[in-house]
Amino acid sequence: MTDHTTGSQPVPPAEAPQDAGPDHHDNRRQVLYWRLLARLFDPEEQATLESASLAVVDDIGLPSALLDPQASVDSVVQRHPELADEFDGLMAPGPETDPAGASRDRAAEVRRAALASKVLLNVFASGSGTVTAGQLARWQSDAGWLERALGCTPGQLRGGRTGPGVGPTGTGGRGATPDLGRLIPAIGPALGALEADLVKRMHLREVLADPRLAAQLTPSMSLIEQLLRDKNNLSGVALANAKALIRRFVDDIAEVLRTQVEKSTVGALDRSVPPKRVFRNLDIDRTIWKNLVNWSPEEERLYVDRLYYRHTARRTTPQRLIVVVDQSGSMVDSMVNCTILASIFAGLPKVDVHLIAYDTQALDLTPWVHDPFETLLRTNLGGGTDGTVAMALAQPKIAEPRNTVVVWISDFYEWQTEPLFESMAAIHRSGAKFIPVGSVTSSGRGVVNPWFRERFKDLGTPVLSGHIRKLVHELKTFLA
Repeated sequence: MTDHTTGSQPVPPAEAPQDAGPDHHDNRRQVLYWRLLARLFDPEEQATLESASLAVVDDIGLPSALLDPQASVDSVVQRHPELADEFDGLMAPGPETDPAGASRDRAAEVRRAALASKVLLNVFASGSGTVTAGQLARWQSDAGWLERALGCTPGQLRGGRTGPGVGPTGTGGRGATPDLGRLIPAIGPALGALEADLVKRMHLREVLADPRLAAQLTPSMSLIEQLLRDKNNLSGVALANAKALIRRFVDDIAEVLRTQVEKSTVGALDRSVPPKRVFRNLDIDRTIWKNLVNWSPEEERLYVDRLYYRHTARRTTPQRLIVVVDQSGSMVDSMVNCTILASIFAGLPKVDVHLIAYDTQALDLTPWVHDPFETLLRTNLGGGTDGTVAMALAQPKIAEPRNTVVVWISDFYEWQTEPLFESMAAIHRSGAKFIPVGSVTSSGRGVVNPWFRERFKDLGTPVLSGHIRKLVHELKTFLA
């Protein structure tokens, strides 16, 4: 990747003033931010900004490597491990400072400006031209540090885990601007777009064919999307390496989702079935209470006439979960997350899970629903969108509406809007629970056709926001 260099801008002089007043610190911070902006937006070098920034960094005791665009944040932290904690929560939204500025630590703000400039420049100055596997891995690592600086976990803003992280987030909010909290949702799509661009600029097939280079790749949503799109053009070693990357990513996401889906027993207690008289079902508290009449004060002993056991048998009516996922090009994140989520619910007792994917054609993936890896390999991302073909597969699966939930994940930009909505409304009126979801991403981003959004709201089935945690909560509530 090439690096943007600075251009001509009006800047303060390179030599910082000797007094330590507020203006002194503000000038230093301004030098660092002017350098950052110039490197991002102006292709020409300006020696004044570089020398002024170097003087500031040296004077506040930070390593000059922070100004080296070729040095990754990882390499800086490896040489100066004491800086790791400073990057954590560096730009996380925090409390307002005193309006008069009494609570501001201006010297600390200069230090934060130097650290923030480093991580921002490494991530957003992605350059142009061909990208190597090593460069992509370095960018992913630096993006993880930016997410840490924003108070998130590495990979969180980009829609999923990106392999071995760089540690937990810190406390955050150290004098950061509160308005940044409103900017964070917009940073995720920007990072995802940058990563997708880097993946496209990489000769992925050649990298996958070389085990040494393939080992440098870290699975991410952008990389998995490219692999799924290109899987039919891969063979031999390249295909094996691609499958290994997909498997790693699926396992990582599944680990995260399982923490959100407690494997609680499904169904209400069936008290018509006598409890099993085994020790693990023994209700000790009730047994003691019911036998208190047999207490002997003289002997200080309780005589037990009868043991009481807990009911554990539950109603056996299975709940049917039908998940319909739009697999068109705009819904890759949802396809990956929902495929994994369906497999997790399929592992719950008494839950009958069906999975359908569609674009202009529909595919019943139910036979592979227990294995999200195999399911994803059978998807065909891209194409247009025609939900009526998926509805033709979904409707016959609704045998007992009262025990059925249909989850439909799409942006609902459909070809046949009226017929599809009428079919969805019919499912709702039948007594089945119909849950429309704009998308299912780890970061909560979702776009929905306003025409469908208004009609779902009028129907009494409003579209869920895009965060996967909300869908998990809805499904657990229905299945409990």
